[in-house]
Amino acid sequence: MAPTAVLHLRSEDKHLEHRSALTPTTAKALIDAGYTVNVEKSPVRIFDDDEFTKIGATLVPTGSWRDAPADHIIVGLKELPEETFPLKHVHVQFAHCYKGQGGWDTVLARFPRGGGTLLDLEFLQDPASGRRVAAFGYSAGFSGAALALKTWAWQLTNPGKPLPGVESYPNEDALVSDVKADIAAGQAKNGGKPPRVIVIGALGRCGRGAVDMVKKAGVSDDNIVKWDMAETAKGGPFKEITDSDIFVNCIYLTSQIPHFVNRESLKDADRKLSVVCDVSADTTNPFNPVPIYTVATTFDNPTVPVDGVENPPVSVISIDHLPSLLPRESSEAFSGDLLPYLLKLNDWQNDPVWAGAKKLFDEKVGTLPASALKE
Repeated sequence: MAPTAVLHLRSEDKHLEHRSALTPTTAKALIDAGYTVNVEKSPVRIFDDDEFTKIGATLVPTGSWRDAPADHIIVGLKELPEETFPLKHVHVQFAHCYKGQGGWDTVLARFPRGGGTLLDLEFLQDPASGRRVAAFGYSAGFSGAALALKTWAWQLTNPGKPLPGVESYPNEDALVSDVKADIAAGQAKNGGKPPRVIVIGALGRCGRGAVDMVKKAGVSDDNIVKWDMAETAKGGPFKEITDSDIFVNCIYLTSQIPHFVNRESLKDADRKLSVVCDVSADTTNPFNPVPIYTVATTFDNPTVPVDGVENPPVSVISIDHLPSLLPRESSEAFSGDLLPYLLKLNDWQNDPVWAGAKKLFDEKVGTLPASALKE
C-alpha cells in the first residue's frame, strides 16, 4: 500500500534558526514515495519557499501546524514556542526535555494533555547498535570550534569587549576564510603564537567536526589536544584544560561525571584558558561537567563571561543550535541521514527506531508530576 501519511514541515520559531528538518532533496524523495508534504512558508529557512514548490510540496501558511488535522505528522527541528495549549499531533523534533532541563515537565506535559506524541530526534537510535541514526554533531562541533577561535582572537584584538553578534554563513569556505583572518590578527597580538586547543570527545562526530575546523583554520596538529573517554577516565578537573587557550567540550552527557573544569580549577595561577565552548549547551543540566556558567548564549550575544575570573578573563559559548551557523550544509547532511527513517513514518508504530522513541516518550511521561498534567 502506498504511503498515505501527511507530513507538515513547520517554520522554525527560534531566533536565527535557519536550518530545516526537511530539505527540497528529502522532501522530493518523500513525495516520490507517495507521501504528501506540506511546507509552511518561512521567512527564516535557508531554503527558499519556491525550492519546495518546484519539487511538488504544497506551501501552507506559517504557523498553520496548530490547526492541521490531528493525523498529520508535524516535523520540525527545535523546540516549540513557549505556549501552554495541549498538543494533539505526533511531533518529530528536538524537544530538550528528557534530561531534567529547566521546565522539562511543562514542555513534556503538553503532549499527554492533548493526546499527542513526541518522537524526539535526539533519541532516535538503531536498536542493534544503540547509536543515533542522525545527528547534527559534526556541524555543531565544527561551528562551535569556529566561534571559539573567533572569540580567542577577539579577546586579543579587542580586550575587555565581548564578541559581537554573528550571523550564518553561506557555506563552509566562507566561514573558514573568516576564522583564518581572525586567527592571523590574534596571533599578531600574541607574539605570533597560535592558540592551543583541547577537544574532549574528539572521537565522536561532534569532536571530529571541532578538530577538522581547527585544522582547516590553520592550527597545527601539535597545538590540538584530542581527548576522549580513555583520557578522561581518571576524572577531572584537568590541568590540561587550564593549560590550553581554548576548550571545546563535545561529549554527549547521559550521567553524572566529575567536572572537567570548574571555578576552583580556574584559580590555577598558571591558567591560560580564556575560551570555553560547551557544544552540548546543557546549561540547566544538573550533571553538566562544565559548571562555570548558567546562561545559554545566542548568535546575537555569543559569549558570557565567567563572573569574578580575570587575568585572563574566561568567555563561555553555550549556543544550543550551533549548526545554524552553516544552515544549508548542516540541514542537507542531517536530513539525508534521517531520510531512510522518514520514509517509514507511514507505519512508524511498527518501525523499531520510531517505536523505540515512542517507548522512551511513554517512560518519560510516566515520570511527570501529577500537577504538570492538569489543564
